[in-house]
Amino acid sequence: MSPSSRLIPLASLLAYNSATVLDSASFVLSQLPQRLSSRVRAFESLPFIVGTNPFISRTLDSFRQSRDTIAHFADDGPVNNLERNASLARTLEQLVHAHAHDVPTLAKGFHQCAKYMTPEEITAFLDNAIRSRIVVRLIAEQHIAISNTPDPLDDDIVGVVNNRCSPAEMVKTCASFVAEMCDATVGASPDCVLDGDVNATFAYVQVHMEYILTELLKNAYRASVEHHLRKDGRMSAIPPVVITISASPSPARPYMSLRIRDQGGGVSPTDISRIFSYAYSTAGRSGTAAGSLDDDGGGGPYAAQHIGGVASVDGDDSGAGGLFGDITSKGLQVGVGTLAGLGYGLPLARLYCNFFGGSLELKSLHGHGTDVFVKLRNLRDAGDVMV
Repeated sequence: MSPSSRLIPLASLLAYNSATVLDSASFVLSQLPQRLSSRVRAFESLPFIVGTNPFISRTLDSFRQSRDTIAHFADDGPVNNLERNASLARTLEQLVHAHAHDVPTLAKGFHQCAKYMTPEEITAFLDNAIRSRIVVRLIAEQHIAISNTPDPLDDDIVGVVNNRCSPAEMVKTCASFVAEMCDATVGASPDCVLDGDVNATFAYVQVHMEYILTELLKNAYRASVEHHLRKDGRMSAIPPVVITISASPSPARPYMSLRIRDQGGGVSPTDISRIFSYAYSTAGRSGTAAGSLDDDGGGGPYAAQHIGGVASVDGDDSGAGGLFGDITSKGLQVGVGTLAGLGYGLPLARLYCNFFGGSLELKSLHGHGTDVFVKLRNLRDAGDVMV
């Protein structure tokens, strides 16, 4: 394995705090140039016609510029005082901002290039690209956070990790946000019912959990509203979405588990194998995948990852209409941009779950509803996780 692709223990990254911020700076400068260079090489290895796509070439140019910026900063010498560290933090903030729209930009590019690569090739490339992007963003934002943290003894928040993250509070926040969007768009939304270990807490990157929950609740709400309004024609007929929280009973199994259950009609058996494909979305196309799937519908709004509108790139969401079309542009800080209508919601949610060794599984009872099972690793006990 080349140095540029060498994995590091998550514990190494999370060990730093504001008392060891200069050590963190050295770690950042030892990691980011290699990882950004690796991304540049991956983009340069794409088929020529794919690499010339304007959205994909724009992303490559952005990675080249970020690689050069960080490399030049490292060449100027070590970070050995707080003033120079403040300069590094500002540079990292600029890097994070510069890549805020990478995922929707790539989504548009690969949507246009679908006929030049197989769905499996697109999925493999995007999985690696987005996983690498998560690592780079995590390294950068962890250092920014501890550089701006005055109290190194605050054990609850260490950088971007909340050691007392409450799944119940996160569900309430995300459900309220999704319900507001749903009510504003169609005048109805299902209730959200919480049960299980509602007082449980664990250590996690809170913005990752926010993204996962928002995507899954968005799908569940959309499916519930569309299925029951179509079936009964009555706003009052929409059943609740039920979220069950289960804390691990044993320290040897350091996970937090959630089940999100809706009665939104489930997923058609013909669609179930495709819902985690980046190439699959029925938003605005009644069940059509990116240039290849039959226009047969039938999968229901859940299978569709059916969030309305088209992708927003560079902040232009003028085309994003329909339910939840602008949901990811409403202040969620995970940094994936607006992905409405390109079918990236479920694949990205699963990628974020898997990132720290968790999982996301979907079980459908076609004609009735869907259960999504999420398992998230407690980062206090994630010493074996490599990123």
